[in-house]
Amino acid sequence: MKKISTLLLISIVLFFSNYCKAQNSIVESKYTFKNGDYNGIGKWYMGREIAYVMGYQGIGWLERSEREKEENVSKLIKNMRIKPNDVIADIGAGSGYHAFRMASLAPNGLVYAVDIQTEMLMAIENKKTLSKISNIETILGTEKSVEIPINSVDKILMVDVYHEFSFPVEMIASMKSALKSNGQLFLIEYRAEDPLVPIKTIHKMSENQAVKEMKAAGFKLLKNIENLPWQHCMVFVKNN
Repeated sequence: MKKISTLLLISIVLFFSNYCKAQNSIVESKYTFKNGDYNGIGKWYMGREIAYVMGYQGIGWLERSEREKEENVSKLIKNMRIKPNDVIADIGAGSGYHAFRMASLAPNGLVYAVDIQTEMLMAIENKKTLSKISNIETILGTEKSVEIPINSVDKILMVDVYHEFSFPVEMIASMKSALKSNGQLFLIEYRAEDPLVPIKTIHKMSENQAVKEMKAAGFKLLKNIENLPWQHCMVFVKNN
């Protein structure tokens, strides 16, 4: 009897082990690997090569004085229609350029500033101390998860960062889980359709490409607010 129980236990363990491997294989099969752009990682998703992540050494670029003029960040924040009680996730928050602007508009809410680089989060924490803003919570995410509680956020903001996700399938699934049923996801990307936008091609995205990828993740485009100088301001909601 003991021998049978042991064999049964081994069979169960092997079954779940093979099942997990199969699931991982299914996800991994969504990606392809080949040479491409010098600034790409050689990994492709739905016909788009993924770009290298900008390191914390680029904080100066994020905080540049020309950014408001070039990107009209004030208008972007207005597009989000932030309410005082909103819980917002800034994914790829960097130095907190957008997080602090949003936090001031949600005094009774919370802004999760998520990044995979501790140096970026340290910059935000230092700025929090100086500004005495307390409704920003920094979170160290991973390449596959935003590490935010399920069904907890009203709005998600991604500014020029989605195209750098090494695992877009897993990341969007993580965000979908964190977003409330009536929540909105704001995807901000430099317009690939516009050759006059002075950004490297691999760091741009077209509306069609974004819609294709987000649809695969269970999102639908609510609207694309085309009032920013260089970027798409695409608003997505859950499709199910």
